[in-house]
Amino acid sequence: MAGNNVRFDLWHFTFPSDDDVGGAQPSGTVLYTSIQGRFQAQPASQLLLQQGLETERTYTAWLIPGTLNVRERDELELVEPFDHHYHGDRFRIIRVQYSDHNPRDPRNYILVYMIRSVEAHGSQ
Repeated sequence: MAGNNVRFDLWHFTFPSDDDVGGAQPSGTVLYTSIQGRFQAQPASQLLLQQGLETERTYTAWLIPGTLNVRERDELELVEPFDHHYHGDRFRIIRVQYSDHNPRDPRNYILVYMIRSVEAHGSQ
């Protein structure tokens, strides 16, 4: 598909066990590497900005091929190009939309909506 401008790694998170006090211990594994795609930041709603409300920054990405196993709460890490503003950053997927093309059609894609994933108390 024309217009691909980035490559992603897809991280899939599971919660295989709890710790001593019942807290969840997420475990992440890279499910796919070097996925071709197009990345775009979405503008904040002008109406909410005018009201002085903080808005969550959202992003979209088109992923090729459209036969990948992508789920909500998975994370995409932008890995190429190396000089991209968001290189190395992760984005949590909040919505997945599959195209209506046949899975064998080379035009098949997945559209995902994301928010920025930032570790609490991290060094970012």
